[in-house]
Amino acid sequence: MVQGKRYAVFAIRKLDNGSSVWVRAGSAFLNKDDSMNVYLDVLPLDGKLHVREPGERKDAAGSTASANGLNVVTLESMGGH
Repeated sequence: MVQGKRYAVFAIRKLDNGSSVWVRAGSAFLNKDDSMNVYLDVLPLDGKLHVREPGERKDAAGSTASANGLNVVTLESMGGH
């Protein structure tokens, strides 16, 4: 891991139909001692967060589609502040 590198933080919601919606919850940064600082814009309803290296690409609708086809929702696409 690289110090100062930015990571994406997601809250993953499982839907009744078996699919998942990934909501961008914030960002995380790696420190010199390999610990992380996590900055949240939203709080997950189930208390679970997923941290990964950024690599998603935005589509025309403002949501984000990742390379592996997961559904990602951003605050902008939800009308957030």
